[in-house]
Amino acid sequence: MIAEDSALLREGLREILTRFGHEVRAVADGAGLLAAVDGQVPDVVVTDVRMPPDFRDEGLRAALELRRRHARLPVLVLSQYVEQTYATELVHSGAGVGYLLKNRVGDVTEFVDALERVAGGGTVIDPDVVRHLLSRRRALVPLERLTAREREVLALMAEGRSNAAVARRLDVSPAAVAKHVNGIFTKLGLPVAADDHRRVLAVLAYLRA
Repeated sequence: MIAEDSALLREGLREILTRFGHEVRAVADGAGLLAAVDGQVPDVVVTDVRMPPDFRDEGLRAALELRRRHARLPVLVLSQYVEQTYATELVHSGAGVGYLLKNRVGDVTEFVDALERVAGGGTVIDPDVVRHLLSRRRALVPLERLTAREREVLALMAEGRSNAAVARRLDVSPAAVAKHVNGIFTKLGLPVAADDHRRVLAVLAYLRA
């Protein structure tokens, strides 16, 4: 089954895959995909990331939902975009997944081969997608440097707590909290800067993680 909002590309994929001996049922959007798969589970799903109605990440979220509803349903994402958060979840959801970028698919035979490998339980990820996911992972690494107490302090900062409130919650002195906050800033690479609010930047890093 194909979830692709572009009729031209959708029909092109249908024509190509039919030529290689595959039966295709094409659907227009993520909502249609969920209903179609629930009605008749296919051997593999091909989906774009950005689909109606909002053209954000509907296709990828539909793919993840299908993987939850139908254990290990093979899914190949074919898109112009790398949606990092859900892409990471998809890649870590088990065997039978793929993520290819449309502008880097230069050979029809290779595309069909990738689809068949995903359908058979393999994993096919475009190198550019891997680089994007690794760069996101590197951005999260500084949080791993925090101690357990620093993580507690940062979590309370994310709730909007002041240093005094954090001290009361953790039953420590305000001076101890200030020391932990400075340690957080140092480990997250947040130096003093006139144009930056380090507390906000630290919370944003925590929330992204």
